[in-house]
Amino acid sequence: MENPNLIDFETFQQLLKNWNVPESFDVRFLYDTYVYAAEGVSSMSDESSFVAGLGFNSLQVILYLINEHGFYLSTHPDRQQKDLVEDEEYQNFLASVALDKYFTNEHLAYRMGSLTNRFSPAMSTIDLYLNFILGMLSRYKQGNPSQTLIVDIMNKGFQVSKCVASLLEGGYETEAFSTWRTLHENECILHVLVKYGPKVMERYLKHIRYGVAFRGGLATKEETDEVFVEIKATMKEIGLKSKDMKRFIEYGWLLGVPDVMKQEGFKFNFRDGVQRVAGLRNYSKVYEMSSEVAHSSPVLIYSRKNYFYSIALLNLYESFLRLEKIFTSLYMSTVSEEERDRYIRMRKLYYWEVMAAYEQEKIRFNKMQPAQPKRLEEQPTEEE
Repeated sequence: MENPNLIDFETFQQLLKNWNVPESFDVRFLYDTYVYAAEGVSSMSDESSFVAGLGFNSLQVILYLINEHGFYLSTHPDRQQKDLVEDEEYQNFLASVALDKYFTNEHLAYRMGSLTNRFSPAMSTIDLYLNFILGMLSRYKQGNPSQTLIVDIMNKGFQVSKCVASLLEGGYETEAFSTWRTLHENECILHVLVKYGPKVMERYLKHIRYGVAFRGGLATKEETDEVFVEIKATMKEIGLKSKDMKRFIEYGWLLGVPDVMKQEGFKFNFRDGVQRVAGLRNYSKVYEMSSEVAHSSPVLIYSRKNYFYSIALLNLYESFLRLEKIFTSLYMSTVSEEERDRYIRMRKLYYWEVMAAYEQEKIRFNKMQPAQPKRLEEQPTEEE
């Protein structure tokens, strides 16, 4: 049976160009191997209704072929590509490996019994939103902390949000929930920096350098010693002991917040420090549970899939919605009126859909039996 979905050579060339495949790769050989693999699948489909039912995804097979070829060249420096493309055994090997991985990984892979999928509006809407925001953030300068700190932290927060969503779609509910812990830490830091502005940002940047020095990452010993003199002097000033150094390096930047040490219950840690100052202390119990999961406690080993799916999804939504408001403020102040109008239209449609999915999941969570820990008192609402 001839494969009617076979990609022509011109399209194949364009695909490799779009994917930035190294120009040194022999495109004609790879195309001929792709055709050879497709013909092999067609023959198997004639003999097996099961194989025929699986179909043939050209793009996925081509990607396996390209990457297998590149891997073989890098791991066999004694073999030259000009010799390999003339070797029928190599072509057969390449096609076989690519098809083995294609059928096993794409069609016959072990599934975790996911409670959702990427086509469900509960996931597809937030995926679309995240892809749009990450695409927009890619247009901003990044990687220079003194100038791009807020964008860098925000970008990482949305990347971790995407990771949590992917884990849920794959059926990894507890892993999604433990990863949310990182997302929550990210958003708390961002909230403090945005709320208190330049002074706390200066402190944060200083403590990044302290952290590098603590791990021996500065250029010279003299520079490292100078940093530690500064650290010890500040610790002495605020009454911290030598054993508190690591904690001070990690959380001492909070000293940039006015009168922070006078706040009731304040400590140099996450829960009583960053989380409290961010105004998200009501997440402490959920954060504690996520930490237990992250540390492979019995909560992880004997977990209920539906419970952890729900709590991970709800907390993903809540963190995302708070991050999205910070992003919206940044984006709307830096783009043209036309782009603002386009974003407002997109947001009007999909923000509502995220909120609708969130409310629906909250109702489902609250109906779970036996009774589970009470949900948070404060829930995100759209600000007018």
